[in-house]
Amino acid sequence: MKIHAGLLWLTPKAGSSSLWRIDIVVTAAALLLAGIVLIAAEFVILRSSLLGELDVQMRIIGDNSGAALMFKDRAAADEILGTLQASPSVDVAILYTPEGEMFAQYRRHDIDPSLASLRPTQPQRATLTYVEYLRNVDVAGNPVGALYIRANMRQLYIQLLWYVGTTVLVVLTITVAAALLLRRMRRAVRHAEERVGYLAYYDTVTHLPNRHAFNECFEARLGESREQDQKLTLLFLDLDDFKVVNDTLGHHVGDVLLKVVAEKLSTCIRQGDTVYRVGGDEFAMILPNIDRENAVIVAEKFIRTLSQPLNIEGHTLYVSTSIGISMFPHDGADTATLLRNADAAMYSAKERGKNTFQYFSEEMHEKSSLRLALEGDLRLALERREFEVHYQPIVALETGEVVAVEALLRWQHPAKGMIGPNIFIPLAETTGLIVPIGEWVLRQACTDAHAWHAQGHNVQVSVNLSGRQFREEPLIDTILSILLDTGLDPSMLMLEITESVLMEHAEATVARLYRLKDKGIYLSIDDFGTGYSSMTYLKRFPVAKLKIDQSFIRDIPEDSEDVAITTATIQMAHGLKLRVVAEGIETKAQADFLRQRGCDMGQGYLFSRPVSFDALMEYLEANTTRISEIRK
Repeated sequence: MKIHAGLLWLTPKAGSSSLWRIDIVVTAAALLLAGIVLIAAEFVILRSSLLGELDVQMRIIGDNSGAALMFKDRAAADEILGTLQASPSVDVAILYTPEGEMFAQYRRHDIDPSLASLRPTQPQRATLTYVEYLRNVDVAGNPVGALYIRANMRQLYIQLLWYVGTTVLVVLTITVAAALLLRRMRRAVRHAEERVGYLAYYDTVTHLPNRHAFNECFEARLGESREQDQKLTLLFLDLDDFKVVNDTLGHHVGDVLLKVVAEKLSTCIRQGDTVYRVGGDEFAMILPNIDRENAVIVAEKFIRTLSQPLNIEGHTLYVSTSIGISMFPHDGADTATLLRNADAAMYSAKERGKNTFQYFSEEMHEKSSLRLALEGDLRLALERREFEVHYQPIVALETGEVVAVEALLRWQHPAKGMIGPNIFIPLAETTGLIVPIGEWVLRQACTDAHAWHAQGHNVQVSVNLSGRQFREEPLIDTILSILLDTGLDPSMLMLEITESVLMEHAEATVARLYRLKDKGIYLSIDDFGTGYSSMTYLKRFPVAKLKIDQSFIRDIPEDSEDVAITTATIQMAHGLKLRVVAEGIETKAQADFLRQRGCDMGQGYLFSRPVSFDALMEYLEANTTRISEIRK
């Protein structure tokens, strides 16, 4: 394994070629040994067969030549021996009288005549080239002579040679086949090893080096920087709202988007630098011996490159990234610390509005530690019943009558006390806990609303839906089930959705909003003015109310620009037959100005802070009494 230009590559084992040759030699040797054993066995079989044939021939010749010897009939004896011409292995055959005199003989024409004069002394003798047999010839149990046969082994060796040739050919064929098979297996193993190595060090979606490769490379770079007393900068990138793409368009589109992002990031780097995919939508880059100014240039280039619209599978997507930067040795001395600090800086960038970068600071570390602790507590808060729903009245500006309340979530932490939603709501969004928490808020708000309706307070309850909740497929069924369980009239429920949520995949959003409206549920646009702020799209959505964000209310009537924006918003909303709520009213001057401009309703500390259910009931009783007295 080696590091090259920031990348990790797996190299084949140095001895793999030698091992392959050894395998071939061992296989060939084993086959050769097996061939030798087979040839030896075949030799024994052929020799046994030859001896068996000679034994049969001697019995036949001996039985037939007994009478010829007994009656001294040489012609008959020669005729009997002449039958051995059919046996190519027999060279010489001789019949002897009881006195040991040659009586008759057979000799192949190509045999040395001197062999016919040999007088054997042993019943049987065998060499590597011939076999000799000497056997008595009996008639009725009485010896009348002897029969001698000498046979060659040429035919045996011819057959054995053919067998050897066949065996060698088979061994060679098997050896070649084994060599080819071993080579193919070696290639397959090498390919599998390379594949395993690739999967160990590369991401299969983007084909960028993965977190494992990053860790090894960063450790090596860190060691070099430590030895050379140089800086080392880490950029940690996270795509903003990538989960929205996966949740709404599917993981296939998300994977294609990741590939395109990887390609774009790779075009921004210097030769020799590498972009790593270290998580689902997280990327990292190592910048050796670079100062803060140049790191900023790289970060800004990444942000600028990704800000261009992308066409993915027929969808025009806008991608942004939040980048955290940490630097050795200032922000840490080891990989884990630098990575953790870069991650904290990245979250800080997200908190600052996303699509930006942040350098790590100690303050971020403290916030990151708090965030981690809060995340653990947040996962248990729901089952421990630590959440509370508070309500802030919404009043008609002309009469001061409470016409609605907004349900606002509070977290009563057992150790840290009351934790504001600005702290834990973003965390709940990030972790996905906002879905079960949001469902609990909706159920509790509907339960409370049914209770105050039972006591004669005709006040609508307004509940915020997060983007994550709104994208959940069973949302509408969940809402209808809660209304059914709590007995609340659907017209007494107002769902608040931000502009940005409405504009995500507008066609699907319109269809979902109309389904809610058809069930009698009212819809409101929250924080109007902070998102797209387009009256054109308002005509498409079945909304009944819009809420002007408190950032436009805070400085009226002194700020002329806020006055102009607020006035225009009220007028255009009324033109579209929408009712208007102003958020964040804190002074009588603000309330008077809004009432004069025709704003329908107001909400803010001027009227009431968010209060518990019991406090709200008291407030509603007091408000009802006051309004009744005014009307008298």
